[in-house]
Amino acid sequence: QVQLVESGGGLVQAGGSLRLSCAASGRTSNTYTMGWFRQAPGKERDFVAYISWSGGSLHYADSVKGRFTISRDNAKNTVYLQMNSLKPEDAAVYYCAAGPTTIASGAYKYWGQGTQVTVSS
Repeated sequence: QVQLVESGGGLVQAGGSLRLSCAASGRTSNTYTMGWFRQAPGKERDFVAYISWSGGSLHYADSVKGRFTISRDNAKNTVYLQMNSLKPEDAAVYYCAAGPTTIASGAYKYWGQGTQVTVSS
């Protein structure tokens, strides 16, 4: 079993930055690929980024490429999402998840409770 707890969300002006954190616990939490997904009201949950357990494989959604950076610290069992140049369309509940190396949200086995990101224009 893996438990995930996100933090770092909040309200930011367009063009600003936020850093989300996801703390993982569980015996094998640092062997999974960690993904970030987001869900805006009335929309489906979308892939944002993932990072493999070694950090050697990263992938970003086109909509965030060049603005967001995913990283992980396995010693701290924490994954981060640095979000720069935020846009109003980035506003959503952001979730971290642990699972296989894929952009498909349905494949991820473990999920956090989500953290709200609001971007004012």
